[in-house]
Amino acid sequence: MSNSTPATANGNDNKKFKGDRSPCSPSRVLHLRKIPNDVTETEVISLGLPFGKVTNLLMLKGKSQAFLEMASEEAAVTMVNYYTPVTPHLRSQPVYIQYSNHRELKTDNLPNQARAQAALQAVNAVQSGSLALPAAQGNEGGVLPGQSPVLRIIVENLFYPVSLEVLYQIFSKFGTVLRIITFTKNNQFQALLQYADPLNAHYAKMALDGQNIYNACCTLRIDFSKLTSLNVKYNNDKSRDFTRLDLPSGDGQPSIDPTMAAAFGAPGIISSPYAGAAGFAPAIGFPQATGLSVPAVPGALGPLTITTSAVTGRMAIPGVPGVPGNSVLLVSNLNPDAITPHGLFILFGVYGDVQRVKIMFNKKENALVQMADANQAQLAINHLSGQRLYGKVLRATLSKHQSVQLPREGQEDQGLTKDFSNSPLHRFKKPGSKNFQNIYPPSATLHLSNIPPSVMVDDLKNLFTDAGCTVKAFKFFQKDRKMALIQLGSVEEAIQALIELHNHDLGENHHLRVSFSKSTI
Repeated sequence: MSNSTPATANGNDNKKFKGDRSPCSPSRVLHLRKIPNDVTETEVISLGLPFGKVTNLLMLKGKSQAFLEMASEEAAVTMVNYYTPVTPHLRSQPVYIQYSNHRELKTDNLPNQARAQAALQAVNAVQSGSLALPAAQGNEGGVLPGQSPVLRIIVENLFYPVSLEVLYQIFSKFGTVLRIITFTKNNQFQALLQYADPLNAHYAKMALDGQNIYNACCTLRIDFSKLTSLNVKYNNDKSRDFTRLDLPSGDGQPSIDPTMAAAFGAPGIISSPYAGAAGFAPAIGFPQATGLSVPAVPGALGPLTITTSAVTGRMAIPGVPGVPGNSVLLVSNLNPDAITPHGLFILFGVYGDVQRVKIMFNKKENALVQMADANQAQLAINHLSGQRLYGKVLRATLSKHQSVQLPREGQEDQGLTKDFSNSPLHRFKKPGSKNFQNIYPPSATLHLSNIPPSVMVDDLKNLFTDAGCTVKAFKFFQKDRKMALIQLGSVEEAIQALIELHNHDLGENHHLRVSFSKSTI
């Protein structure tokens, strides 16, 4: 398929779209439809940038279509999952994205590719920091000379509190956030947010302006600020400098110095009416990571509530009360021959404390998983929807059920419904447990802990090989031989190994603990 030219392939792709359904198998090449005629190459590329490197682009302007090639299939899957519930817009027009039949784009000998290649080079050069911005972007509707890296954000229709943490999660998707200050002015919740680079601010504004944080409320209105940098005095729930973990909390002091307050025309003490952030884990240390995990949630918690712990460096929010939504997940497209309630309990237990699991009696590809709260449910969706498990791509969304019912006495259930509410294996029972800070997306490298001294490298390697994994690398932690990293052949292998081997009895009263790792070996 990949050696036909995209121009001819496009005819085949078109037939596919009559029914407007996405071709099943993921590809790193995405097909975009209904693109406005005046859109620039840079704008199309910007749709893919938050999810990874864009490696090629083919614009079919006469047909209002384009093909976008991502560096990896994972990036493309993440992008499609993200844009499925929240349709992207270019020039205020909705744009439709689905996987292409092509595995790669061959555009070398096609006409009119010079502009696309120039735009790709410019964006990639800016991303890797090797080019001065204004020259790179030219006048393609890109970054203007002297544009500020600071955004001014107003949140309209504020039916639910929006905290500094939530803003951090959403905006981190577009680059390194250095500082945030939140305040209320003219009865509106507002924020100033400083990126490391004006280009990040540019893409964030393009992607997020006018979007809702939750379904049908909390609309973002974004402009560039006149300020070119922010001066934060205190790290608390109103303001934070992510580059300075040593700042005092200030205990209710104004979080902005008076000259900056004057710049907003704000009163002396800028206060937020929402003390919502008090329940959040302390935001300490955000190593910027590249692996993105972005949610697909058509349910109650809508478009942007992103707990992208990969980006924010573990921004899990333990049990925030009042997060709207549901704690029951509908998990679909499972492999009925391989999946068990216990397997789902272990896997979803990485992202929260699973209370009950029900595999559907009549349709065993589907299951309900009840988490301890709505935030954990959200976290599980963000990280697990779109991952491969036992040869199938798992889908997770919020269920309309508020809880999982246990079967009545004597009702035939084949052991498909299980109650785990008293399980000793819950990772997040203890308030403030350090497990809250170690929540990562599925990765091919697993973190192992609780290893007894008698267990050697080969014992552990054999354990994983016997479970059907390819062991690519292994190392014990230098400071602590109770812990190790093991790198397996793929993310899917690692997910299956975690299900099978978490809590495996290693002898001497030691049960192996398995988690996904942010590190590679």
